[in-house]
Amino acid sequence: MGDSDDELLDEEPELDTAMLNHTGGVNRIRYSSIPDRHIVATWSDRGKVHIWDTSQQVISVDNPSTAAGASHSKEVKPLFSFDGHQVEGFAMDWSKTVHGRLATGDCKKNIHLWSPVEGGTWHVDQRPYSTHTDSVEDIQWSPNEQNVFASCSVDKTVRIWDARAKPSKACMLTTQAHDADVNVISWNRNEPFIVSGGDDGVIKVWDLRQFQSGVAVAIFKHHTGPITSVEWHPTDSSVFVAAGSDDQVTLWDLAVERDNEAEGKGRHLDVPPQLLFIHMGQKDIKEVHWHRQLPGVLFSTAESGFNIFKTISV
Repeated sequence: MGDSDDELLDEEPELDTAMLNHTGGVNRIRYSSIPDRHIVATWSDRGKVHIWDTSQQVISVDNPSTAAGASHSKEVKPLFSFDGHQVEGFAMDWSKTVHGRLATGDCKKNIHLWSPVEGGTWHVDQRPYSTHTDSVEDIQWSPNEQNVFASCSVDKTVRIWDARAKPSKACMLTTQAHDADVNVISWNRNEPFIVSGGDDGVIKVWDLRQFQSGVAVAIFKHHTGPITSVEWHPTDSSVFVAAGSDDQVTLWDLAVERDNEAEGKGRHLDVPPQLLFIHMGQKDIKEVHWHRQLPGVLFSTAESGFNIFKTISV
């Protein structure tokens, strides 16, 4: 490492921001890949879901010295709002295969599907998907099937749904996934796997071809607090990242096997061999995500701020 690299490490990081005012706290925010538009959805703690066009905010961050960036107002109205849930929630995901399609789940066990309509607005099906028996904590659309999505709940289950069926009959597969609340799930883009994390601190990997058996293909117990975030690597189908309320971000690789010869006779590592890396230093970590453009770069959010980091493991 040269002197110039040392100087860069000593510099304080700079973060350009552009803000808009939001009524109530933001439980969760998700970005949509609608062509030529920067659309985000927010779950408000006041029981409403809002959709925003943040195109001007993105422009102002890209060009902070321009007049557009300097003069842009924070007073932006949502493109669309829905108060049909009537209670707050956390579960929300945009479809990966249908632009503008959204699913939202609330703390009273109901899931609603959103469809884009002409004029830049949305139609929300008033008939809820309500097979869960407790709060819906997370939702994930299939990365390949237009009408299939998964959800997890405080009722300890993970369920697979077919949006083409009537809401009362749309739940196609169910498994009792954890011994406590299931907080988060992530659907693998390349393999028929879903990873889940629960209040029990356990991470489980499910093969959808064996989903009904209720037996996970991998179980990892390393975290000492509830799992708050999981996400598969966007291109490496065996790698995922997880975060927990024990202030750890962990990096995992299913392809790694235990090497008894390397460990020595009669000796075993105290951690699973699939655990590649542990990132610490943040307090009350909420989410961790892979950077979509920079391979191997991770972005984690916590009460203590943001961390952006990259390991040599991936």
